[in-house]
Amino acid sequence: MIFLRAWRRPLAPEDSLKLASIFPVLLVALLAVLFAGAAAAQSSEDKKAEAQLRTVHGSVLDKNEDPVPSSVVYLVNLKTQAIKTYISDDTGNYRFSGLNPNVDYEIHAEHDDLASATRTISSFDSRRDMEVILKLSHKKSEH
Repeated sequence: MIFLRAWRRPLAPEDSLKLASIFPVLLVALLAVLFAGAAAAQSSEDKKAEAQLRTVHGSVLDKNEDPVPSSVVYLVNLKTQAIKTYISDDTGNYRFSGLNPNVDYEIHAEHDDLASATRTISSFDSRRDMEVILKLSHKKSEH
């Protein structure tokens, strides 16, 4: 009861002045803690999403299984129909990274008048790092 009576007594003018000067400091401290927590959560979510991104890499080979440099590799996002391309390096290698694991893709390679079979990269395949060998085996079809 004594405690309750202490709270019920009217504030002296100097007490209200102290509270008024402490309030902005407490408000700033509270906001800083809230923003720090939100930033940490956002950073954690970004890292988790980044860790789940997928990479597709491999090489382009001819019918004798020799690497074919300067081949154009096409990657088609089947959800948006967006197309990414990559020109294979001197050893016939290519790489696509930062791919959404929840999207299906189609991939094929072309060089001069030859093309590889089109391969599907399924969203149901849980591998984050996929190797796809593309063999140039038939003439390109006219689009």
